Amino acid sequence: MRYELLGPLRVSNGRESHLLSAPKMEMTLAALLVGAGRVTTKDSLVLELWGDRPPRRAAAAIHVYISQLRKFLAAAGTDPAYTIVTKPSGYLLRLDGASFDVTEFQDALRDGRAQQAAGRYEAALDSAECALSLVRGPVLESAAEGPVLTTFAAWAEEERLAALELSVEARTALGRHREVISLLGTLTAQYPLRESFYSQLMLVLYRSGRQAEALAVYRAAQQVLRAELGLEPCRSLRRLHNAILTADRLLDLPTAS
Repeated sequence: MRYELLGPLRVSNGRESHLLSAPKMEMTLAALLVGAGRVTTKDSLVLELWGDRPPRRAAAAIHVYISQLRKFLAAAGTDPAYTIVTKPSGYLLRLDGASFDVTEFQDALRDGRAQQAAGRYEAALDSAECALSLVRGPVLESAAEGPVLTTFAAWAEEERLAALELSVEARTALGRHREVISLLGTLTAQYPLRESFYSQLMLVLYRSGRQAEALAVYRAAQQVLRAELGLEPCRSLRRLHNAILTADRLLDLPTAS
């Protein structure tokens, strides 16, 4: 059995995938997956599904959703009584023996960071790309507004961007600068307050012999940060700008000794 939450929620049994069409059931299973291995309380589910305006029979509705989820999981091939366990305060979802894309993503990103730190850039790139391949889109198709799922969705997006940064960093360390220039141009436009993307773009442009364009990226970042936040670029971005101005040899791609 496989659960996938990095995109529209999907449950697969190796032969076919199963999707939930009811938004409230989808959010209930998603909340249980986020808290897999721990008890998700009934109160937290009520808050997740209805916020501070629950219906009068919210507890009964959750009981129905759990019952329907057990039938859904049984159809997908699990033992529903074992997978979703009723506890005095709520419900516990067990992942024993099942794969989960969130766990795989975390493992791949963790390995990529370790490989990068050790100077194994090809392996770091492979792990970063593996992590990115697991992200199929925004978390859930329904508009989840509860604290658990909104926090999880924000975490997933932040980690996706971290995986992108790692992929770019590994490609840059391998001297594959032209591969990422277009991507970084898109990323700086999409995430204009994320200074790391400006930094990566400036470096690859400089290493590609495009010093003037690298300096123009800094000026653009400076204008955006001043206008949006009233701040100057961070210290590392300012240092990179100064290094590019002086053509500091430390910016050159290290050569194998």
